[in-house]
Amino acid sequence: MTRPPAGPPSEDPGEQPGRNAVPETPVFQPGRAKSAGSKPGGSKPSAAVPDRDVLLTTRQRRRSARDERRQARDAAYELRQQRKKSKDGTSWRGHHIVDSEGLAEAFPDPESPELPSSTVRRRITHGVTLVLLLALVVAAVVLAGMVQRGELELKLGAGRPTPTPESCPAEKLDYPANKTVTVNVYNGGSLEGKAGQVAEELKKRGYPVKDIDNKSTDYGAPTVVVSGPAGHAAAFNMQRNFASSEYVQDDRADGTVDIILTSRFNGLVPPPKVDQTPGVLSCPRLSPPPSEPAATKAAGTPAAAP
Repeated sequence: MTRPPAGPPSEDPGEQPGRNAVPETPVFQPGRAKSAGSKPGGSKPSAAVPDRDVLLTTRQRRRSARDERRQARDAAYELRQQRKKSKDGTSWRGHHIVDSEGLAEAFPDPESPELPSSTVRRRITHGVTLVLLLALVVAAVVLAGMVQRGELELKLGAGRPTPTPESCPAEKLDYPANKTVTVNVYNGGSLEGKAGQVAEELKKRGYPVKDIDNKSTDYGAPTVVVSGPAGHAAAFNMQRNFASSEYVQDDRADGTVDIILTSRFNGLVPPPKVDQTPGVLSCPRLSPPPSEPAATKAAGTPAAAP
């Protein structure tokens, strides 16, 4: 009786091969393959059977890959759980968190040493200086407000010398002819064209008119008559033609007369009512006041209409 050839040890007799059981692959034995596969007549031996590990089925490879992925997920989950358990609030993303106690330990409060006397004096000087600067700024703001409101008037530099008041000419003057009086007419009011109208009226009365322009004045009379010492008679003539006029003397050398019409000007004296009798100039702003008003007439002659 012939015994069967010895083969690999068999699996557990109680284990039944299932669906996914790996079929047994015959083991290649060179001696046996040669005797079994050789035939009389010198035929070629059959091809060698590859190793068992190389002949894994596709289903086994997939199962192995799934097992590896499952193990990787389990390992990552365990690692996360360990990290959560190990958190103590002093680190975040690998960086150490410093709390107030740590800061106090790292940067302790320095001891306050006694300051030297020079430092104390310097600080006191700085404080006093700042207080003085603040006081100067406040005073400047208050003064600026007072000047702006007109409560305070600042005069910078040397003031102008006060001119010696001139006395009003007191000589008695004759009324000169109109054609001998050269007149400059200026508009000192707000009504335009007034100087031109008065100049035309004076030309009709025979006065030579030289200049016609605008000019301001500080006097409040309806008409201001201005001339030099040589023009007293011509100014007297003009005052008789302009009612309520005021005479002002300047330092001009010729005998021309300036007529400045203010906003209160209300017209010339009509030619028939012009007083041509001798008299004196009317200059109430000068001292002493005139001895006889220029607008009055001789006894028995009615006064000129305003």
